[in-house]
Amino acid sequence: MPRSAALKAEQVPADSKPTLDAFTKNIGFTPNMIATFAQSSIAFNAWAALLGSLSKALDVKTRDSIGLAVSEVNGCDYCLSVHSFTAEHMAKLPADEIILARKGHASDPKRDAAIQFARKVIETRGKVSDADLKAVRDAGYTDANVMEIVALVPMYSLTNFFNNVFDPENDFPAVTRAGPI
Repeated sequence: MPRSAALKAEQVPADSKPTLDAFTKNIGFTPNMIATFAQSSIAFNAWAALLGSLSKALDVKTRDSIGLAVSEVNGCDYCLSVHSFTAEHMAKLPADEIILARKGHASDPKRDAAIQFARKVIETRGKVSDADLKAVRDAGYTDANVMEIVALVPMYSLTNFFNNVFDPENDFPAVTRAGPI
């Protein structure tokens, strides 16, 4: 049950409206999470700016796969639904790859290294080992790419935590958690 209401268009704070309108135009509808998050123009606009910048990081399949892995670790059902939907429809990942990403892997070795590293970052709170860093570098990621992976983890975690706290009504096809991770 939602712990905070998704705002109706006339309730959106003026400072949140341009960002909300851009999301609605881009996605084609206003997801409940976005309409709820818009209540704080400061937090909402900061997150949207980070999302916009990091949408240029890596490739869409890797970004969505990291989003799936992080959301699974954080137990965010809303984000698992969103990322499963976008992974299928935007990143064109097949269902088996979506499940693999949720478990922290990919069939593509380079993407697999990025996902595994992202999982290590969240599980260790960033205290990865030298071997973890070497593995992602050996897969072909530059230090700049590794920094992007690290930045994606808290960006996805922010929406995971937001959704876990406020529990907006899920308006994407629901998925269930993958089980033990």
